[in-house]
Amino acid sequence: MDWLRDESIETSAAARGGVYALLARSFIDPDGEFYAALADGRLNAQLQSLLDASGLSVDAPSLTTDDDHDMLAARYNDLFVIGFSEVLDPTDGTVSSQDPPVPLYESTYRSEVSWNDVNLDLARAYEYFGVDVDESDRDNHDHIRFELEFMGYLCRREAAVDADVARARLDFLDRHLRVAANGVADRLADEPGTGFYGAVATLLERFTEADTEELAARLDGGGG
Repeated sequence: MDWLRDESIETSAAARGGVYALLARSFIDPDGEFYAALADGRLNAQLQSLLDASGLSVDAPSLTTDDDHDMLAARYNDLFVIGFSEVLDPTDGTVSSQDPPVPLYESTYRSEVSWNDVNLDLARAYEYFGVDVDESDRDNHDHIRFELEFMGYLCRREAAVDADVARARLDFLDRHLRVAANGVADRLADEPGTGFYGAVATLLERFTEADTEELAARLDGGGG
């Protein structure tokens, strides 16, 4: 957190980038290191420091858990990974498949736009700023983790390189990240026993809303 005292960067944008990075990490299968930081309060303490420096007023829930590591990993899998498949006709192999209860892909929540159009637009946005999805991940561009990581990167560019990137951030929030954030938050609100991930969804929705509103007010006088 020493960078918060670096006078060469714009603190609020950098802090927002830190929140987006924390959110992105929360949508990855929780390893031992992540669980330790969550269980002993370090993750929540870092979140509060970042929010205090972000320039945004966000009523954020505490990111804590009473789960042990295995239970937290089970919640993650049950919510975001494990779907449902049923063989309808064994004679021809017809199978009915369902996504997991809370898909982490923006295109799931965009019935008016094709999967290809969503992912192509995201690929172009990433490429424009010189970044791309790590090929070793073998995942789609519209996974919410990638969108959050990209937004965190844009925040850091705004803070240290080019203040005009704020315009690109607002556009990306409007056209992509807010859609994914609201979709994931709505699905999680309908699920029982979400624990830590319910708190993450609340933070995700409130923080992206506050960031969007501040950017719109600053850049467009509130016009969006």
